[in-house]
Amino acid sequence: MTSSRRDLLKLTLAGVPFSAALAKMIDSKIDGVQLGVQSYSFRDLPLDDAIKAMVADGLGDCELFSPHIELGGTTAPEHEFQQSMSRDQRRAAFAAQEKKAHEWRLSVPLDYFKQVRAKFDQAGINLYAYNLSFNDRFTDEEIDRGFLMAKALGVGIITASTTLPVAERVAPFAEKHKMIVAMHGHSNVQDPKQFATPASFSKALAMSKYFRVNLDIGHFTAAGFDAVDYIQKNHRNIVLLHLKDRKKNQGPNMPWGEGDTPIKQVLLLLKQNKYSIPAFIEYEYKGTGTSQQEVAKCYQYCKDVLAAS
Repeated sequence: MTSSRRDLLKLTLAGVPFSAALAKMIDSKIDGVQLGVQSYSFRDLPLDDAIKAMVADGLGDCELFSPHIELGGTTAPEHEFQQSMSRDQRRAAFAAQEKKAHEWRLSVPLDYFKQVRAKFDQAGINLYAYNLSFNDRFTDEEIDRGFLMAKALGVGIITASTTLPVAERVAPFAEKHKMIVAMHGHSNVQDPKQFATPASFSKALAMSKYFRVNLDIGHFTAAGFDAVDYIQKNHRNIVLLHLKDRKKNQGPNMPWGEGDTPIKQVLLLLKQNKYSIPAFIEYEYKGTGTSQQEVAKCYQYCKDVLAAS
């Protein structure tokens, strides 16, 4: 047996998917900092085109946004509904879509998720986490199926934009499946149920040994907190960073370098302290180019920062 065949056999026996063992994996680790992308950044594209955009941009790590694959990739976040609709029409449309998504989550064959994973493997992209945002409309059966979906995708982390009460419901399922769930924060500090403050993250960490933090440094800055200080003090509990630029005091999303978020300082902190926390681009500002072009700009920003020091 040749050495290359032996190496392939070792990878396969170690649990690496065969397609991934054959593919040339894209390397987007820059000066020791693992960079990647939240597929939400390509929310204007269907999954296959989003994967092509990731390849074109040279990003080898991905956090998969659930609407990219739910109902065959036909779902959309609540804010994407037509603004021309009245509030009642938007609510009705969202409720109807949620009902379809609920039924889909309970009935979709788990092989579907293995097929999704194969697409990433074949493209040379590491699927790092599944972003499934449990909400109070999820049944217990639906929550349980979410963990099975993540396992079928071959990931060990679920990221979730959720609330403290829902996190309490998720905790026993994380224990059952022995899987990490990382809470994603936003900037609504007025609602005590939301993940927006350091204290809210601490409450989640106390709920389960499998709970971690998915820190969005843009939202954290807009909420009035210091992302650099928080990472220094809590890096052991952070499994993923979202990179975006926002203004302070609940300010808007901005092109990178024009807001108040310390993106540069965070990247250098990861580099200098060798924190093994991946940092994923989340393109959310109003750009002038395509999503692929804007994500490429964000990626170049990161590379320039890391190369300069």
